[in-house]
Amino acid sequence: MRIDRAGNKGLIREINEALVLAELRGESLHSRADIARSTGLSGPTVTAITSRLIDRGLVEERATGASAGGRPPVLLGLRQHAGYVVGIKLTENRAIGVLTDLDANVVARAEAALAFPTPGAVVAGIVRAVEALTPAGHGRILGVGLGMGGVIDRDEGSVRHATYFDWHNEPLAKRLSEAIGLPVLIDNDVNALVASEQSWGAGRGVKNFAVVTIGRGVGMGMVLDGRLFRGGRGGAGELGHMKVVPGGPECECGGRGCLEAVIGEPALLGSLAGELGRRVSVDEAGTMARDGDQRAARVFAEAGQHLGRAVGNVVNILNPDRLLLAGEGTHNLDLIMPAFRRALNETVFDGLQDGLSIHAEAWDDEAWARGAASLLLNELFEPNLRLNSDEPTLIGRSAG
Repeated sequence: MRIDRAGNKGLIREINEALVLAELRGESLHSRADIARSTGLSGPTVTAITSRLIDRGLVEERATGASAGGRPPVLLGLRQHAGYVVGIKLTENRAIGVLTDLDANVVARAEAALAFPTPGAVVAGIVRAVEALTPAGHGRILGVGLGMGGVIDRDEGSVRHATYFDWHNEPLAKRLSEAIGLPVLIDNDVNALVASEQSWGAGRGVKNFAVVTIGRGVGMGMVLDGRLFRGGRGGAGELGHMKVVPGGPECECGGRGCLEAVIGEPALLGSLAGELGRRVSVDEAGTMARDGDQRAARVFAEAGQHLGRAVGNVVNILNPDRLLLAGEGTHNLDLIMPAFRRALNETVFDGLQDGLSIHAEAWDDEAWARGAASLLLNELFEPNLRLNSDEPTLIGRSAG
């Protein structure tokens, strides 16, 4: 068997560079000795890598640290504006986009309406959003991350099933990359949220956590043993289609009794109208419940009970250290949580809830788009990434 030693050396160098870049992400500054200790690389290797990264404009020497008796260490940081990434959150009628630096700080925002639900029309809308975000003067654009509802095969760049469109096995990443001339990464929108939480939010440094989103629909993403878990072909985490009411209301997926068909926003609106005898918004019903309307409060409590049982089963299966509740549905979380916690406690197997922390965050569309940018940023710091290209596209060597 012939071993490609040159190729192996190149891959090892990329892996080592990725390790160093990952250490330099965020606001903290690090000395070369700090990086060597945290990565396990030798001092000379770290020195060589950081020199290359400085030459490529990705890393800079920012300050001098305190001396421990010898020469004061030079502290390094990632140059946030060495490149930019576009993140797109795709809804049924809009493409919401942000332009971020390498630390996912938003520097520009734009959105475009989608004229028709055909792939061509959606790509055209996304292109308009990207063009509005990438005028001359913003420097190197490294690629586009896109988050959308549905079953997404990230590795193939295809939409196996779209939540809002009648699409099946649509090669969206290829279409979009050809249209804008940049690398494109697509994933489920909840996975985009998870990527952001893992890098910058409540999931940072947590090896096992789950994110459950509630709003128009119900979704879930998960990090297991430090890695975002997508399943065999991108379909993991369809919590919204867990059957919770046998023979219950019909779901958009064609099944009956799905969690989403019971507690998703359209279902809540229907339940509230039935209880109150008139149509109200979810936020209006929330105000009524807080003012003492027991009919509205009962609807939120029932939603919390269903959600608590479903999430309790997730805890039984995955045993996460942390649970994040996110999405627009968290605006009324105070009305849901008491019943949610009771149902969760009743469902979880004894001992599996020990040490489980629960956090809640209300994400708007811009935050979801920032999550999509995080998807691409996380991949850009991984070695040997290809992003619809025949060549590696680590930052510093990508198109743009």
